[in-house]
Amino acid sequence: MATAPLPPASHAPTPEPAPLSQGARLVDTFIAPSKTFTDLARRARWWSWVTPFLLIVVMSTIYSYTVGQKVGWDRATDNVLQTRPKQYDQIQSMNAADRERTMQMAVKQTMIGTYAFPVVDLILLLIVAAVLLATFKFGANANVSYKLVLAIVTYTSLPGVLKYLLATVSLFAGISPDAFNIQNPTATNLSVLFNATDHAVLYAMGTMIDIFAIWTLVLTAIAFTRVSKVKLGTALAIVFGWYIAFMLVIAGLTSLAA
Repeated sequence: MATAPLPPASHAPTPEPAPLSQGARLVDTFIAPSKTFTDLARRARWWSWVTPFLLIVVMSTIYSYTVGQKVGWDRATDNVLQTRPKQYDQIQSMNAADRERTMQMAVKQTMIGTYAFPVVDLILLLIVAAVLLATFKFGANANVSYKLVLAIVTYTSLPGVLKYLLATVSLFAGISPDAFNIQNPTATNLSVLFNATDHAVLYAMGTMIDIFAIWTLVLTAIAFTRVSKVKLGTALAIVFGWYIAFMLVIAGLTSLAA
């Protein structure tokens, strides 16, 4: 008995998953990062970085306003200066008129610098994206574009939003203004082990060994494994290698200023 011919094999392409909405990308960055970065790899646009950056701008502005209301710019500035003994002693040794004028300028610089953080952050994101693009492209043979890498570093910086949300909540919860450091507002790093006045370099390095910073670095490594053929170990080595180099630069600058 002749057997019935088999139906021809279907070669229909597997349909692509539906694109994620901007909101879904933001949420998945925290709970399912591979989904966000896979979606970015498929649909990266020059404006892909805008949505997470706007979230950073909003949180930064809320944080700045809260500092002004709950701590005050005079107190916030004085707290920072007390972590820089050499500069603080120089100001205290001035005559009353010069000291008042210098402090007024310092307060204004602190306020403007805090509100202007998103501008500085954008410049840093552009630089970091360029550095990582060159490193992964020429050092790990990753086929990535600048627009994709810029989107990656912007999305992976979102844990910083949670850090400053935590700082804002702590201010509303009644943290003492005298103990508040606007440049290091949360006890989520190793700086708590050192006194900023006595061990300025260790304190500066400790602020960079931070839960949210490490979260960002790991997310960045994961992102590059999702958008290219780079292995996770290689990606982690590149990302953490650059961060350690940056830490050493900050330690050197702090040592010179101390």
